[in-house]
Amino acid sequence: MAIDTIVSDDNLACLVGGAKIGNIKFSADFPNIRCFIGVDGGADHLLVAGIQPAAVIGDMDSISAEARATFAEVVHQIDEQESTDFEKALTRVTAPVIFAIGCTGGRIDHTLCALNVMARYPQKTVVLIDDDDVSFIAPVPNTYLNLPAGSRVSLMPLGPITITATGLQWSVTDFAMDVVGKTSGSNAACGGEIAVKTDGPLLITLPRRHLPAALKAVSPAG
Repeated sequence: MAIDTIVSDDNLACLVGGAKIGNIKFSADFPNIRCFIGVDGGADHLLVAGIQPAAVIGDMDSISAEARATFAEVVHQIDEQESTDFEKALTRVTAPVIFAIGCTGGRIDHTLCALNVMARYPQKTVVLIDDDDVSFIAPVPNTYLNLPAGSRVSLMPLGPITITATGLQWSVTDFAMDVVGKTSGSNAACGGEIAVKTDGPLLITLPRRHLPAALKAVSPAG
């Protein structure tokens, strides 16, 4: 069944979920984003920040009465329960790159559900952001990063894949990885360019301070 687009933006868009967002500050951390979408209870974060969302999308079981009333004109209630609110929102937003915050918040089930959705919709370029990390699905086949020596680089498969990665302390060639097999969760940059080749869904996680490098890696322009 076709899913209608609710929000379309030619630049960056940001989904804001209802989980804890820690020390993230909208104006300071995302000064260039003008398109925010509340994901159900995430609308309350936007209410507190004084930000008008382009839309609020979800089943509306966790949004406050105040946020729902304030943003009534842009609330899109999706009642089906076969998908998470994150999936409901992501599939109805179109943008070259979509940031997602408040979608983990320390809950392992929220995190796993978000990763599941990201892996099932590889055509959506998503950067998942929390207090400590930025995570994204590596573009297939090639991903390039430029990071200082010693920077943490986690390579975690979201399915059976084969990767070749250079510029890391533990570089690999034609290395088979799987969710229930081998991973590379505690790797590090040698300094300079990192090149990763993958034939399937590979989650790359970096310290949050390297958000610009992550954004460059996933951006259509490269």
